[in-house]
Amino acid sequence: MLVYATRLLDDRAAAEDVVQEALIRAWRNPDVLTNGRGSVRGWLLTVVRNIVIDRVRARDARPREVSADRMAPGGAGAGDRPPVTGDHADSVAAAVTVHAALGTLSTEHRAVLEQVYLHGRNLDEAAAVLGVPKGTVKSRSYYALRALRAAMERA
Repeated sequence: MLVYATRLLDDRAAAEDVVQEALIRAWRNPDVLTNGRGSVRGWLLTVVRNIVIDRVRARDARPREVSADRMAPGGAGAGDRPPVTGDHADSVAAAVTVHAALGTLSTEHRAVLEQVYLHGRNLDEAAAVLGVPKGTVKSRSYYALRALRAAMERA
């Protein structure tokens, strides 16, 4: 049986799994093996063939796996299929955590972080937009980052 399954699959490990499944089916259906209709060997080989067919059909029903080098832009086969993107679950979870942590900050602290980090302004520009002295922007950004860090550690 193992040689037959290996010939059908061209994979020894997969063939061992198929043979094991066939033997489990034989163990669960002992009446099929003793009813006098045909040989046990023929029944087992038929079961092996059916399991192999089921595996091939299941594999063909799923999309093909793509290696990392094919995921890169310009990789092999890049023109014949859309590019594969990575999972964005981690970035979504991080965004939710940061958003929740930002909600714990005071309005003044949030406004300073928005000007400095979101809009990319330096201290002088942020101070002009917010209408506060440069030293106030500097101290608010320091304490805002400390509070943000503490809030994210709690989350």
